[in-house]
Amino acid sequence: MNLTWWSIEVRDGETPARQWRDSWSSSLLEAAVTHGAHDFIWQAEPFGVVLELGFAEHETGAWDRFRQLPAVVAALDAVDPRTLYVYPGRGGSAGAGLPRRTPRPIVEDAAPLPVTPAPLLLARAT
Repeated sequence: MNLTWWSIEVRDGETPARQWRDSWSSSLLEAAVTHGAHDFIWQAEPFGVVLELGFAEHETGAWDRFRQLPAVVAALDAVDPRTLYVYPGRGGSAGAGLPRRTPRPIVEDAAPLPVTPAPLLLARAT
């Protein structure tokens, strides 16, 4: 079954995001499971918490119905809007869509790279 994932990310602000998760987790998960979520996962990240919800692709509008439930609206209203991110896709440690470039090392006072000397040109006397 293909799932369409949505993420609710709460970053630490004046109050820790884990405190918000502890207060609203049961309400959010009950609303999600009873309104079409087939999978979910809470992730604790260094910056806060992420709730990832997976809805079946063939159930159109499941996310919209979930998002408009009073329990969900109350949970999201309890968060400082500057620390709340709701977006499609998986979040937190899901990774970027493009591979990360390998950073170039920053070295000070390193030996210079070896330089290959130019070949010597010899002129023949005729």
